[in-house]
Amino acid sequence: AETMELLVLVIVIVMLCSAIAVLLLKDFLAALAAFSVVSLGLSVLFVILRAPDVAMTEAAIGAGLSSLLFALALRRLGLWHLRS
Repeated sequence: AETMELLVLVIVIVMLCSAIAVLLLKDFLAALAAFSVVSLGLSVLFVILRAPDVAMTEAAIGAGLSSLLFALALRRLGLWHLRS
């Protein structure tokens, strides 16, 4: 039980750091990646809460489809800058 609480705490901290990174990052592609980390962390929390159907939906829609739509919008707007 204590190990599970520690795991949940780590996931929540990672999600909070990623959410703050989304707000502070200047590079839109990096912000999009941080946004996906938040959604994937939420999916893991749903698995821990024994809601696998909700977890799969969150992973598919939140991390998958939403990230794809944001990436396509960035590309369409000409904001898709990959630094080399």
